[in-house]
Amino acid sequence: MSEKRLGIIMHGVTGRMGTNQHLVRSIVAIRQQGGVTLANGDRVMPDPILVGRNAEKIAALAHAHGVQRYTTDLDLALANPDDTVFFDAGTTQMRPTLLAKAIRAGKHVYCEKPIATNLNEAVEVARLAQSAGIKHGAVQDKLFLPGLRKLN
Repeated sequence: MSEKRLGIIMHGVTGRMGTNQHLVRSIVAIRQQGGVTLANGDRVMPDPILVGRNAEKIAALAHAHGVQRYTTDLDLALANPDDTVFFDAGTTQMRPTLLAKAIRAGKHVYCEKPIATNLNEAVEVARLAQSAGIKHGAVQDKLFLPGLRKLN
């Protein structure tokens, strides 16, 4: 049994949803629980690097949650081959450009919804991801809330 590191570039986590839902309740919680155990007994331990525009804000967030790595330089983060996943919770208007940049850097991508402000941009990003052969997805957590399920 071994521990496998999963380097995750987390962009846009200084906002309420990015901080609470994605950083604190997901990545930090998984790290505090010792990672995720795979079927073969190995453990996957997320190793996030927080990326944001405001150096002071991103540093404070990292320190508050025990995250060792943070930067304001997205290009530098994307250049690190040890970080294989790009997660975006920033603004929807920026998302198609950021996702395309990450895909071109060879990163698997996962993002908040929606992935774009219009269908053409969304389809373009999906086609780019598919042609690059990377894994890609968007958060769909709200689909399974009890209130929405009752609408069926």
